[in-house]
Amino acid sequence: MSVMRRLFLLRHAEADRPANTPDHLRPLTQRGMQDALAMGGYMAQEGLLPQLAVVSTATRTRGTWEQVQKQLPGLVPAIFESRVYECQAADILNVIRATAPEHHSLMVVGHNPGMQTLALRLVGHAVRNAFSRLGHDFPPGALAVVDFELAGWNDIADHGGTLERFATPSD
Repeated sequence: MSVMRRLFLLRHAEADRPANTPDHLRPLTQRGMQDALAMGGYMAQEGLLPQLAVVSTATRTRGTWEQVQKQLPGLVPAIFESRVYECQAADILNVIRATAPEHHSLMVVGHNPGMQTLALRLVGHAVRNAFSRLGHDFPPGALAVVDFELAGWNDIADHGGTLERFATPSD
């Protein structure tokens, strides 16, 4: 039996590049922290609430999630997943497909180009002008919300979703 499932794809907010800091340990900039906090506020205001978050293990994605979580009305369980760090869209999709079916809404906090490539791969329909914006750019802190009718996450298929919205911190 298919049910509505909602996938949130959130790219980490703006990250700093301190000298002699490995990529995995790059922190958010002050602007990145503010943008992530604002995106969390936007999600809360719009009722965009995931039941589970899968977050890359990188410092910048963890920081983004921490700021977003501060604004959400309740605690969202988070799994910190190394397979989402600097990976291909197919790797992220494998993580999504492994999600338990009782979670009807899932957030993935990751990196580009994987997040944009995955969003474009999954979207078959779009509302408003969101798809053209998504195809043009997936800036730091951007959020794609994709809806599916699926029995479970393991049934997710290319072009099977509807892009409900695409929001950026500058929106």
